[in-house]
Amino acid sequence: MNERLTLRAGQGGEPVGGNFWREVGGRPTFEKLVRAFYVGVADDPVLRPMYPDDDLEGAIQRLIGFLEQYWGGPATYSEERGHPRLRIRHAPFKVNPDARDRWLLHMRTAVTGLDLPPLYEGQLWDYLERAAHAMVNTFDE
Repeated sequence: MNERLTLRAGQGGEPVGGNFWREVGGRPTFEKLVRAFYVGVADDPVLRPMYPDDDLEGAIQRLIGFLEQYWGGPATYSEERGHPRLRIRHAPFKVNPDARDRWLLHMRTAVTGLDLPPLYEGQLWDYLERAAHAMVNTFDE
């Protein structure tokens, strides 16, 4: 017997707790978030040089894919790129507290623009803030 046991279910039969990705609007929400974030990055003198001029759209798609997967959407990111290995992927870049704070500033603007219910906004922001702090790899200016 390999049936999945669900002890509590919502009105639609889904497990209580649901799926964050689906509940906040799926891909369109995450695409809106990431594109708004990159509007800020585009003019940021510290962050913009970290992105290749000829592949900004690639960076956008990778971040959308990563966030979608993390929050319960399709696993396309791992299928295409393997394990996220965030610290290793960011190791070549100087991610100091200034870069972290700028990243958070642009992401805060993007998250606010989603106009999510407070519970979802809080969950999303908590993760993004922890992730940004975890990426710091130097305290050099």
